[in-house]
Amino acid sequence: MLKVPGLYDVHRMATLLLAERAPDRAEMLVVGAGGGLELVAMAQARPGWKFFGVDPSAPMLDLARQATVAVSGRVHLVVGTVDQAPKRLFDGATCLLVLHFLDRGERLRTLERILCRLKPGARLVVAHHAPPGERREGWMARSVVFGDRAANDVERAEATGKFMSARMPLMTPNEEEGLLRLAGFVDVELFYAALSFRGWIATAPGN
Repeated sequence: MLKVPGLYDVHRMATLLLAERAPDRAEMLVVGAGGGLELVAMAQARPGWKFFGVDPSAPMLDLARQATVAVSGRVHLVVGTVDQAPKRLFDGATCLLVLHFLDRGERLRTLERILCRLKPGARLVVAHHAPPGERREGWMARSVVFGDRAANDVERAEATGKFMSARMPLMTPNEEEGLLRLAGFVDVELFYAALSFRGWIATAPGN
């Protein structure tokens, strides 16, 4: 995952931000748990936390199961979307590198479904592509160049950035923040920005 600038630090920051509001014995909802990297990072940092992860890709969840063998007793994984998560209230949630694949309507619905599964005052951490509106293709290209550390082919990166901008339902940072608030979250704050990537914390109202 070297294609995402500072990804392992994003996991550390997500853990820190969730822990500010979560108890020592917390249960976290992980939307887009495939691969398992954030599960491992959070489980290692917080031995009292348990995790419920969902992902629509069975092969990616297989990777997550392999990655979390050492903490498997605290991790429950299910193939599906947030709709397959139980409707009990969690102490926090993450949704990393997921929302940029969803159009606005599906993105709003996903955020709403996450919110209704959070305790009052619990936090959601999201991070994904959200380039500035101006020169969006250029920012996407820079992320491609960053990820392609061996080739560093700028022309190819520009073409890939243009393709990604056309195919992905990208939103500007302002639009992202507005959608989180529309879904019902409060205290929406930016905590991460790197090339075309942005990350926010948002809080379930009530506390």
